[in-house]
Amino acid sequence: MRDAAVAGDAAVVRDDVGIEVSGLRKRFGATQALDGMSFTVRPGRVTGFVGPNGAGKSTTMRVVLGLDAPDEGRALVGGRPYRSLRSPLRWLGSLLDAGALQPSRTARHHLLWLAHSQGLPPSRVDQVLEQVGLAGAARRRAGGFSLGMRQRLGIAAALLGEPPALMLDEPFNGLDPEGIRWIRRLLTSLAAEGRAVLVSSHLMSELEDVADHVVVVGRGRVVADTGVRELLARVSAGRVTLRTSEARAAAEVLARAGGAVRTAGPQALEVTGLPGEAIVARLTEANVPFAELATHRPTLEEAYMAITQDSVEYRAGVER
Repeated sequence: MRDAAVAGDAAVVRDDVGIEVSGLRKRFGATQALDGMSFTVRPGRVTGFVGPNGAGKSTTMRVVLGLDAPDEGRALVGGRPYRSLRSPLRWLGSLLDAGALQPSRTARHHLLWLAHSQGLPPSRVDQVLEQVGLAGAARRRAGGFSLGMRQRLGIAAALLGEPPALMLDEPFNGLDPEGIRWIRRLLTSLAAEGRAVLVSSHLMSELEDVADHVVVVGRGRVVADTGVRELLARVSAGRVTLRTSEARAAAEVLARAGGAVRTAGPQALEVTGLPGEAIVARLTEANVPFAELATHRPTLEEAYMAITQDSVEYRAGVER
């Protein structure tokens, strides 16, 4: 076990610090933003936090940070409310809005102000500026930063207290390809160090590369809370694509065997309900030729779209 996150808060050790959201409900006027939101971000893995616009992601993160008070339920960091923690940046590092900074301050002064508020030495500021690639821009005013640079500065602030838990909202926004590769490696390394990492993002392809677990939300509730591999397997539903010059005969054979078959293109069938081995055996037994057999492997984006299709609050009209 590592040392306690903060001297005087020795009841919680760093290796045990996660984020717990339990039964959150929050209403803004007629809008039910959160409707029983519950999930846990565990140490040692990157948890993706995804859902359509209006699903409750931002409100949940604001409740975790004590910026909004829930009508019901609770949000804990290391077993305690965020606002009760001494030196909270040593417990949970967060990035909600990269633009939330004083534009007249330099990057270094922005971080020095935060470090002073948490009792952190100035040397820590220089370390995180180097870590996020802003050492060369440390004395530039933050107001002149590009979106990608502001993102890096926000991530530096989140890392400042070396917290055991991190919560980042859309950290890929504004980053160029090199920046995306960098943050992908950063997130993976933070989880490998045993930290609990929650990442909200609309870029499913990036989460697929780094997330071990995913919490999918819609209309203020959790729709899925599972490992990424398990989610992809669930959505694939055993779909197998088959190419054959005798599609009609193959479809009849596989339907009799209990498979659900549909045409997927010229000389192509999509089969569900039968594993690949059974398809091969049935077609061979019936002397039906086939040229290719492939198990469908959905992307995280496909899985996300499949399970959130009924949770989209704002849906654009169809173009003419």
